Amino acid sequence: MKIKPLGDRVLVKRTEPVEEIRGGIIIPDTAKEKPQEAEVVAVGDGKLDDNGKRLPMNVKAGDRILIGKYSGQDIKVNDVEHTILREDEILAIVE
Repeated sequence: MKIKPLGDRVLVKRTEPVEEIRGGIIIPDTAKEKPQEAEVVAVGDGKLDDNGKRLPMNVKAGDRILIGKYSGQDIKVNDVEHTILREDEILAIVE
């Protein structure tokens, strides 16, 4: 199944951080925070301005970005967790 976001929306897949065990304590999955780093899977065409002109997107598929912990809407695509969010919810591009 292919998903193409509309407007200024972006489809991302959160990247799982490398798990570290400190002092023998293992944190269960339910207590872990959502990762803030993600990879852009697909982008929409961009937002329309007041004159009806389409504004270009600042991110493209394959970019690594930082997003808020609770940004966007979580969805499942082919049993893989993804998040759809607006471009203005993206905090930074990781270079």
